[in-house]
Amino acid sequence: MRTKSLKKNRINVVTLGCSKNVYDSEVLMGQLKASGKDVVHEEEGNIVVINTCGFINNAKEESVNTILEFMQKKEDGDVDKVFVTGCLSERYKPDLQKEIPNVDQYFGTTELPSLLKALGADYKHELIGERLTTTPKNYAYLKIAEGCDRPCSFCAIPIMRGKHRSTPIEDLVIEAEKLAANGVKELILIAQDLTYYGLDLYKKRNLAELLEALVAVDGIDWIRLHYAFPTGFPLDVLDVMKREPKICNYLDIPLQHISDAILKSMRRGTTKEKTTKLLQEFRAKVPEMTIRTTLIVGYPGETEEDFQTLKQWVTDMRFERLGCFTYSHEENTHAYNLEDNVPEAVKIDRANQIMEIQSQISWELNQQKIGQAFKVIIDRKEGNYFVGRTEFDSPDVDNEVLIDATNTYLKTGEFTKVKIIEAEDFDLYAEVIS
Repeated sequence: MRTKSLKKNRINVVTLGCSKNVYDSEVLMGQLKASGKDVVHEEEGNIVVINTCGFINNAKEESVNTILEFMQKKEDGDVDKVFVTGCLSERYKPDLQKEIPNVDQYFGTTELPSLLKALGADYKHELIGERLTTTPKNYAYLKIAEGCDRPCSFCAIPIMRGKHRSTPIEDLVIEAEKLAANGVKELILIAQDLTYYGLDLYKKRNLAELLEALVAVDGIDWIRLHYAFPTGFPLDVLDVMKREPKICNYLDIPLQHISDAILKSMRRGTTKEKTTKLLQEFRAKVPEMTIRTTLIVGYPGETEEDFQTLKQWVTDMRFERLGCFTYSHEENTHAYNLEDNVPEAVKIDRANQIMEIQSQISWELNQQKIGQAFKVIIDRKEGNYFVGRTEFDSPDVDNEVLIDATNTYLKTGEFTKVKIIEAEDFDLYAEVIS
């Protein structure tokens, strides 16, 4: 017998995938709240909106499994309606409608007004910066652009997100001011490609000017840059980073590979020589900078020689932060025309080898921090530790600073000064100093 949910007309937004999806869910929730709706994030509700990811195989699988899980709950009478939005829905809507027809409605990435209408809400254009943030109160993502014009062979993002569209500087400043008024101290700037920012609106790469505007916002202490692209990197950004203490000495720049043959096939528009020179320029201009990158191994045609070139380069460059992924063969991408000819076991082994090198580098760099003092922001308390980060670390992906909570009281969301007393591969242990 069907039993209706006790929480009538409560909308539960479930978010899967990257920080861009987190941001989109927060905008959706802000719009729903403005229409007087009862909305929660990943809690109980009789109406469910699943914001899906469709980037690579693992993410797609998680999204499909989550949809199926909520369809079972609908079947059992625990929820009344299920709506699906986001990248998976944008990319595979006809397939999903055929395979999982009991979903009430599917929406793509650009159909927010239609989704709101289905939920009995109105889309309010005037709600610049009105979001219900789901991150810890001290930091928030600020999406400065949507879509991507890059032709990377392996990437399906342009299929799901469309062409690059920058958000005007004045709108981003308003959004930052509202976030600061709500207690946000750290802005994490995100886009599919930060370095392309402004080309469509201002006819020039305008990230540096945006940063100049954001550092003027009272209450914001840290501004962090995520997802830069190496080709056409606007070097004036480094001048602003060097000059403005609010801009973290940190850059996330996914480089993907370094073998010239693979870079050419990936359509990255650069070479090993150019990439290495760019990184040397970063280090020369901002010696304190932490560089985070991500790499792909097992791309079609990646030979043992290509991989050894990559391995040696990772060893030589000594990145402070690095992640490595195995290649995922994605329909409708340029690389899908190539034979996915690196066996899965080889892909995994290569990724493990890269991460083993990085683990050693990270350990060595962390050992050098012992005895040093750092300003950290406290994100949360976990067990017997307060967990914080330095300006050189982004949430969820980088090092964390652990401070013994049994003999120290700290306020989450606040900054404190600490001295590092012990270090592991990816964790630092610290004590508070006055």
